[in-house]
Amino acid sequence: MEQYQRGGDLGVLLDALRLLATRTPTNELPALAEPYRDHPEVVIPLYERIVEERPDDARALVVLANAYWLTGRGPDVVGELAARAVAAEPSNRGAWHLWALTESNVRARVARWQQVSERFPADQLARAALADNAASLAGAEHDPRALDLAVATYEGLLAETRDPAPRAALEAALTTLRGWKL
Repeated sequence: MEQYQRGGDLGVLLDALRLLATRTPTNELPALAEPYRDHPEVVIPLYERIVEERPDDARALVVLANAYWLTGRGPDVVGELAARAVAAEPSNRGAWHLWALTESNVRARVARWQQVSERFPADQLARAALADNAASLAGAEHDPRALDLAVATYEGLLAETRDPAPRAALEAALTTLRGWKL
């Protein structure tokens, strides 16, 4: 990694990591990747090997899908990995988040975030994504039901939020949305 950071030759780094991944027991690869979890160029070759060896490992699928997403691999590849992770471990919230995030159609994405929010009702991030996507849908398609969903979801989040900065942001969003005429 140090050599890559100095020289910037991604191909050399990927070749070295793929070689390392083939020579290292799969169960040791997550620990090797951990210090570089914010570097998808390191995570991807190591987790590709893990997923190859353990195709139903939900955590590995989510880590790989997230790294792919961060590097712009696109919703088809990431969505497929996320769907596999959901099937392998239905309680994996990260898998559900990536699954919802990868839907390109905003109306369908709202429906996915509703599913995630219903499955994990205490998941404020999922509910915020639901509200944000519903607000986008309401604005783009002049959909009063989507607007109602966005407002109700933001109100629920506001009722749970004590920190002043997020409260102010939620109140501002609600003020804006309540002023919309569709």
